[in-house]
Amino acid sequence: MRLAAIILTYNEAQHVVDCIESVRFADQIVVFDSYSTDQTIELARQAGAQVIQNRFENYAQQRNAALDAVRDSADWVLFVDADERVPQALADEVRIVIEAPGYAGYRIPRDNYIFGKLTRGAGWYPDYQTRLLKVGSAHYDPVRQVHEVVVLEGSEGTLRNAFIHYNYRDLAQFLEKQRRYSAYDAHILREQGIHPKPQNYVLQPLRQFWWRFVTLKGYGDGLHGFRLSLLMAWYEFKKYWLLRGLWRADAAKTGKS
Repeated sequence: MRLAAIILTYNEAQHVVDCIESVRFADQIVVFDSYSTDQTIELARQAGAQVIQNRFENYAQQRNAALDAVRDSADWVLFVDADERVPQALADEVRIVIEAPGYAGYRIPRDNYIFGKLTRGAGWYPDYQTRLLKVGSAHYDPVRQVHEVVVLEGSEGTLRNAFIHYNYRDLAQFLEKQRRYSAYDAHILREQGIHPKPQNYVLQPLRQFWWRFVTLKGYGDGLHGFRLSLLMAWYEFKKYWLLRGLWRADAAKTGKS
């Protein structure tokens, strides 16, 4: 079975070479780039990867375009983010399972390093990602443009070995990404016709904190887990606050018309 490792990039000069080195076991390495403005492309080519550039619309579209690009040259695709690494144990497992019949895709756990610390609690492990896909039997739901979802035409398996994910290098990056995620989630809630209630601003953040810190054992990461659980509770509040603003803006437009 021919395996293509696909790395989606945009301005990933910091990570791209190390990521490429970790997927040398693949038969084909493709850096699928959305027109980076740093040295990503030059470094990827120097490292021996095939580079394909495609205008970014959303994550689902970009991954579907990448699947189409290797449809004639690969039987399986392993999607790897630039800030992820594939350790040898995972590489060996991937090569074994793609030779076995019966599955259209596999989900893979991730070891997340947040602020440089391996984080196992508060929902960051096993953090399964469906990333090993049989070409022709998988695509991404175009409706889910962020937090994209794989649609498989067949069964899904689960691998034992994990990606290494260098997630959120510092607090500033964490805050910026969560700001974008909460805004996106607020828009989804509005599209579903959900209006925030007064209790949502209190109960939802409290539930989020309890879920992260207690149910998902964030306490196992000590102060680090407490801080992450607290931050996620804050962004749960922000999501409903932004939702409130969206409905108010809609009401204002209706009033003007």
